[in-house]
Amino acid sequence: MLPVLVLAAEIEISNPQITASEDGFVISADFSFELNERLEEAVTKGVVLYFVTEFEMTRPRWYWLDEKVVSRNQTHRLSFHALTRQYRLSTGGLHQSFDTLSEALRVLSRLRNWAVIDGRAEKTGVQAGDTYMVALRMRLDTTQLPRPFQISALGNKDWSLASEWKVWQTTLPAEAR
Repeated sequence: MLPVLVLAAEIEISNPQITASEDGFVISADFSFELNERLEEAVTKGVVLYFVTEFEMTRPRWYWLDEKVVSRNQTHRLSFHALTRQYRLSTGGLHQSFDTLSEALRVLSRLRNWAVIDGRAEKTGVQAGDTYMVALRMRLDTTQLPRPFQISALGNKDWSLASEWKVWQTTLPAEAR
C-alpha cells in the first residue's frame, strides 16, 4: 500500500492590491474557499468560527535580515443565531447579518479597503515610491474555538482551513491627497 497524503482544505488568494487612500494605504484581495461539512455543521449548531487575516510588509536589506516595517491582523467572527435564524459576521465593533451561510461567506471572502498603513506612515518608515515585500494570508484560528473543539481539532483535517502566505513585491503608490 502507498501512503496517502491528506491535504488540508485551502484558501486561495487572488487579486491582492495595495492602493493609496486619504488615510494611508489600504489592501484589497479576494479569498476563495468553502467550508467543509464539519465546519458548516459546527457553525450552524452555535460554534463561533474565527477567521484571521494577516498582513506583513518587509523592506529588503542587503546587509542584514529583511526589516519588518508593518504587521497587522484582522479577525472576523462567523456565528449563527438560532433565535433570528441568521448568520452574523463581525469584525471589531461592526456586525452584519445574513439569511444564508453562503451570503456571509461571500462577504468574508472579499477583503476591501483594509487600512494596513495609516496616515502616519512616516512613523513606520514607509515611503511612497519605495519597494517592499508584502505577504498576506487568511486562516481559521482554532485556538479561539471552545476547549473541547480545540482538542478535537488537533491534527484533524476537517478543522484545518488556511491559505499559504501570498508574497509579492510592490512599489507603494503615491499617497492620495
